[in-house]
Amino acid sequence: MRIKHLIVSKNIACLLLLSVLLLPLSLWPSDNRSDDRQAQERSDQNEFVVVYSPKKLILDPLHIYTTMESELCTAIYEGLLSYHPFTLEPIPGVASRWDVNNNGKVYRFYLREDALYSNGDPIRAADFRDSWLRILNPEAKAEYSFLFDIIRGAKAFRKGVEGDEIGIRVISDKILEVELEKPATHFLKLLCHLSFVPVHHSYLNAENWDSSASIIGNGPFYITERSDRELVLSKNNLYWDTQNVEMDIIRVLFIEDAAEISEMFNQGTIDWANIWESSLLKNREKIVFNPMFATSYFYFVCTHPPWNDERVRLALTLLLPMEEIRGNQLLFATARLIPPIPSYPKVEGIVKTDSNKAFSLLKEAGFPEGRGLPLLLIKVAQDSGSEQIAQTMAETWKKMLNLQVSILTYPYNQYLKEVKKTDYVIGSVTWIGDYADPLTFLQMWTESSNLNDARFDDPEFDLLIDTSLGEQGVTRYNTLGKAEEILLSKAVVLPINHTPAFNLIDLDRIEGWFPNVLNIHPFKYFRFRSLRLPPGVVHARY
Repeated sequence: MRIKHLIVSKNIACLLLLSVLLLPLSLWPSDNRSDDRQAQERSDQNEFVVVYSPKKLILDPLHIYTTMESELCTAIYEGLLSYHPFTLEPIPGVASRWDVNNNGKVYRFYLREDALYSNGDPIRAADFRDSWLRILNPEAKAEYSFLFDIIRGAKAFRKGVEGDEIGIRVISDKILEVELEKPATHFLKLLCHLSFVPVHHSYLNAENWDSSASIIGNGPFYITERSDRELVLSKNNLYWDTQNVEMDIIRVLFIEDAAEISEMFNQGTIDWANIWESSLLKNREKIVFNPMFATSYFYFVCTHPPWNDERVRLALTLLLPMEEIRGNQLLFATARLIPPIPSYPKVEGIVKTDSNKAFSLLKEAGFPEGRGLPLLLIKVAQDSGSEQIAQTMAETWKKMLNLQVSILTYPYNQYLKEVKKTDYVIGSVTWIGDYADPLTFLQMWTESSNLNDARFDDPEFDLLIDTSLGEQGVTRYNTLGKAEEILLSKAVVLPINHTPAFNLIDLDRIEGWFPNVLNIHPFKYFRFRSLRLPPGVVHARY
């Protein structure tokens, strides 16, 4: 899972699209020999450089839930299964193979004999069991512990109540058995999520170990240098598939200045970035744009009155100029939470203003024409399209209801902490799916989810999610569609757009990096393309 608190505004989207699609080839500089030489020299050294925005870095799978950290963990850790770099379908990781019993509830995973940690210790089935129980510990408050609920007894265990014995069994050092509550077609996809990776047994009871200069992992790379400015990962020669890992060094730079990043990319000193200044790029053809399994939305915190009354939430939403708000979103404006998926039912939320119904609902709820409604506090991240939309909301409610609205903006890192509080009414999020399935957008809203920032609690919704876990195909999608309808009809969620992915990377030089709907790119597969010259032409350094 990956969370990014940013709604793409019309101005940002226009700038990026124009950069990608409309710039004439004749405007690009034709002589980049110096820059190409620098890039080639780093290619010869097999060092790949990526840039991220600075932030407090968490590398303990217990509490990771941002895009950047999730991506870095593909280099440091590996679970039973991992993502295919192109299709994102689950493929063998630490487990070389697995089998499933006849009722589809019991999985047996066979760990590779040559699967080792970066310090040389063997990876055992007990490491998976103990790491998973660590996340399920109620005191840990792990953000993604709810993903384990499909495992027999896991939900009761993480909620600290008596229940069935948990269905995670060590058969031998190299055989792990997992029993599910019910057959689940999405289970193997779940196992690709970083929450299911093993952590070294020495970390099980340790605190703050993920801030050390070196971490014992089991992935294709391990940390060799660490500072506020950069993180250096070196190839892990003890990794079971190290012969297929080409990069020797992954250098991660933490830079906030988009102009500096753009110039470094022009010079060939970085290979991949997700922030830049388009006007400064020498070759904007290197901007890669693709649709993503992601949605930007606003949500109500449903704990305190009167905001826990769906009539009040719905009334405020019906007063908003949703066509205008979504019309400012150039890319993939939407009234639905789940991005389009074949065979998934068409579900749509509020698409237009209905002031008559809004005033009727407010009167019914005891707030005629909005009289008596308390101050409404909105929290948004700075420098995002959310600020503009929040301002439109405030102006609308002030005009229609004389409702007092306060908007608080926070730097991104602080915002991640602010939305965990309950002292506000509306927040905004861009949610990127952890796997290509509707459940990744819906299960987080259950009462027992640690990611339920709205504090939404609806037994009917929870029952639908639970029912879907044992269903398959169109039947399962229809059940999930009903759950989505509850979120939209009760105005818990106000979808704005389906967010695209923008990356700056030279795919003429780099292979193993693929645009995909989850915008996750396992570092294991990166490699520089071999220089291919026509017959009779030689490559000379100058």
